[in-house]
Formats: sequence, structure tokens, C-alpha cells
Amino acid sequence: MIVCVCKSVSDRTIRSSIADGVDSFDELQFELGVASCCGKCEESVRDVMLQSGVCASRCGVGIEHHPQAVPLTFYERKAA
Repeated sequence: MIVCVCKSVSDRTIRSSIADGVDSFDELQFELGVASCCGKCEESVRDVMLQSGVCASRCGVGIEHHPQAVPLTFYERKAA
């Protein structure tokens, strides 16, 4: 399933990156570009991380807080 439409990143790609040692949301964002365009996939990416057992320590979402939404802040880009 495609998790990040903007960058065409699937849940399998995210799981593969986690298996290769990526263990934080910031690393996934850097390596795969997830949640770097519109940001709408961030919660889904964090869900995949939670299902993979990474979230308990590094993704910013504790199991006790799931499935509540993580607060997001969107910034509007202005043309130069």
C-alpha cells in the first residue's frame, strides 16, 4: 500500500528501511522523503513504525497514545 503519495513510498519500503536499521521518524523522513511535501502521510508513517515495533522509543508516538492523532503544524510556503 502506498503510504506517501507525494514520494510514492509504500509500507513495504518503510518496513524494509526499518529492517535495514532506520529507527526514527526523522531518519525515515531523510532517507525516503516521507512527510516532506504535504505532510498528510505522517500519521500513517508513524502507524507503520508502530506496527514494526520501532515507535516505543524513537518515532514520537507511544503505544499508550495510539491511535490518537499526533499534533501537526502546517506552514504555508510563500513565493520568493
